[in-house]
Amino acid sequence: MNGDRIISLLSIIQRGKGAQYVKMMKEKGLYLHYQFVGQGTASSEMMDILGLGSNDKDILLSFGTYNAIDSLSGELGKMVGTTMGYNGLAMVISPSAFSRITAEIIKRNSKDIVKGDGSNMHSEFEYSLILISVNRGYSDNVMQTAKKAGATGGTVIKARLAEAQEIEAYANTKLDDEKEIVTILAPNSVRNQILEDVNNEFGLKSEAQGTVLSVPVDKVFKI
Repeated sequence: MNGDRIISLLSIIQRGKGAQYVKMMKEKGLYLHYQFVGQGTASSEMMDILGLGSNDKDILLSFGTYNAIDSLSGELGKMVGTTMGYNGLAMVISPSAFSRITAEIIKRNSKDIVKGDGSNMHSEFEYSLILISVNRGYSDNVMQTAKKAGATGGTVIKARLAEAQEIEAYANTKLDDEKEIVTILAPNSVRNQILEDVNNEFGLKSEAQGTVLSVPVDKVFKI
């Protein structure tokens, strides 16, 4: 495994802990982060079972080398069940492409912190991250359909659709700018059923004007 390969870490943690989390990640060699806010959709009972606390979430998308994220995931694993925990989930995702200059900066900074050949990380779960974009106001209905297909919960991110002319031309309809993105971590065993059911009911030509996709997750762990 190439330890210099750029991968990403998507973290969904308790609201208000984002700054502390980013500071810790910088100390471990991860310097590029995007932070969002989201709202969990799981029931309070499910949140208690998972130990995730409040529905309000900080969402961070971070990038680093394979070695750096491998090292970080080990550190996060040690925090589970301690006062240093972030009350959330993190998942490792492999981007298919990255800009050369940014990749070189990430690699240079990561090498200053992390040593090794990137041989420790391996896929412990067979999961996918499902992303469903719908018009605002439809996320609850989407989650109801997804749960019937096997999902246990998700997180909603407020978003705005940009440069939609080509999609509008293809769908032959005007698209609403205001969007909600429903993110669902699901086992691959139920992924296709969730995608199919949600697309059938909330697809691009429905009132929800939804689009769906899934991304493979290399590793997932509680933090």
